[in-house]
Amino acid sequence: MDRNTGTAHDELRSVAFIGLGIMGGPMAANLVRAGYQVIGHNRSRAAVDRLVEAGGRAAGSVAEAVADADAVITMLPADTEVTEVVLGEGGVLEHARVGSLLIDMSTISPRTATALAEAGREHGVRVLDAPVSGGEAGAVEAVLSIMAGGDAADFEQAAPLFHALGTTVVHVGPHGAGQTVKAANQLIVAVNIQALAEAVVFLEKAGADLPAALTVLGGGLAGSTALNRKKDSMTARDFTPGFRIDLHHKDLGIVTDTARDIGAVLPTGSLVAQLLASCRANGDGGLDHSALLRGVERLSGRART
Repeated sequence: MDRNTGTAHDELRSVAFIGLGIMGGPMAANLVRAGYQVIGHNRSRAAVDRLVEAGGRAAGSVAEAVADADAVITMLPADTEVTEVVLGEGGVLEHARVGSLLIDMSTISPRTATALAEAGREHGVRVLDAPVSGGEAGAVEAVLSIMAGGDAADFEQAAPLFHALGTTVVHVGPHGAGQTVKAANQLIVAVNIQALAEAVVFLEKAGADLPAALTVLGGGLAGSTALNRKKDSMTARDFTPGFRIDLHHKDLGIVTDTARDIGAVLPTGSLVAQLLASCRANGDGGLDHSALLRGVERLSGRART
């Protein structure tokens, strides 16, 4: 696809998009803008209506969405939902065309991603696991990082579609590799946000000018995308969810489970997983993951309502 003209790739013109939430909705809309024929399905009708307003089409079921699609994209919360939508009765593999391409862009376990690829092979459907990083802002702005696992030829065919959604698009290995890299991404992000939260409490308790301190930290070796994107929300204590603690808790579960399977010892990751669990136990699961700050405040005797 030529990103300048917005002409869709000759071989993947029609795309079924299943899961039009915070991330999936803007991603599907970006595919419409890039010239793809997009038909969407979601449990919530309001999300489908937004896609229609953007120029897409509505499907009343998964079966209707995927029946004539060249590619099917799933963008769902977790392994359970992906497995149900792809493998369940009335699901993707039951109704997708032989030879079509299933691209799961959810964040799930590498084990599940590999199982989906094996099931797809039995049904004559090619599969890529291609999770994304960049959050809601990255989805809206089409600047996501996309890490894809699967056959190289399938990745090459899907690359034009990926470039309509992101700016960093990399084939990282065989089936399951995309999800392995995404797990590492979520580990790094969680540790960064936790470190930032601790720095915020440290600076405030010491009486420093917090906005000034975070500005100068962002310009040095301590600078990070996490600092740049989360410093304002932490300063304002605005934890409107872009990526919920519930979901990051799920992702760190993938990290710790996979680490156990492969024999990797991740002491810092295990600790941050527990701190995310603590936030959920204290009722913060629906907040943005920058609300890890609230956990540090509780530990420091500075709990806020």
